Amino acid sequence: MTDAMLKQIKQLPPLPETAMQIETVYQDPDSTFNDMVKILEKDPLLTADILKAANSPLYGFSREINAISQAVGLFGMGTVRGFALASIVKKSFTLNLHPYGISNSQFSNLSKYQHALVTAWYLRKDPKLAGTLSPAAFLVEIGKVLIAQYFISEDRVEEFKAKVAESDTVEAAERAMCDCDTPEVSANIFEHWRFEPALIDTIRYASSPEKAPEENATAAKVMHVVRTAVPINGIIDEASEAASKELVTEYGFDMEGFEKALNTIKEG
Repeated sequence: MTDAMLKQIKQLPPLPETAMQIETVYQDPDSTFNDMVKILEKDPLLTADILKAANSPLYGFSREINAISQAVGLFGMGTVRGFALASIVKKSFTLNLHPYGISNSQFSNLSKYQHALVTAWYLRKDPKLAGTLSPAAFLVEIGKVLIAQYFISEDRVEEFKAKVAESDTVEAAERAMCDCDTPEVSANIFEHWRFEPALIDTIRYASSPEKAPEENATAAKVMHVVRTAVPINGIIDEASEAASKELVTEYGFDMEGFEKALNTIKEG
């Protein structure tokens, strides 16, 4: 990673107090459902963001979720933590994804569809990983914001676009031009903010799960599948679907469940 990129990360301001309170409650084994609800209810804007996300048709609930307690009850503390952190973290950055050729709304859809796929496919089967996979799915791509800022400040946007066009993957172009890629930058951001190692490792190895510590390898593999299925433009196409299914087979995941979830997200 370049010194300029490391400097950008080190200069990030602390997250708001609400985020720290959410983390304190989530990491406390003695905390309760109501403890999380009380913190979220103190922040009306955050509550509104969470309810808007929770009511997305991608999650398949037939009735409107109109209270934060209802959202926590339906999704669980881990997933609502993901909704909350996604809202807080994204408001901590100025978004300009021009170097990647995508709009802010496309970037938002990218994380939205990746999270919905994680939820429909894996978390409904293995909810104990929700506290790691939910925020990871929402925030693994946040490193693109800093990488984009770097290329804009260095006046290298067109050079980066040309490198993307000639590379096999966007991350290969990132590594060629700034000696880092999106998962590495995202992981370093959360390391800077002192999040737990499981979340940091899941994000860091989202493109290379074979390098992940054994205890976090499954979560990293799930993220690799999901990021392959939902590419940078947020659109699941034949190529991304085929590539993601190859990984599902390679990692020994349930193909039937994955296909069902993928179809649900495509229809949503």
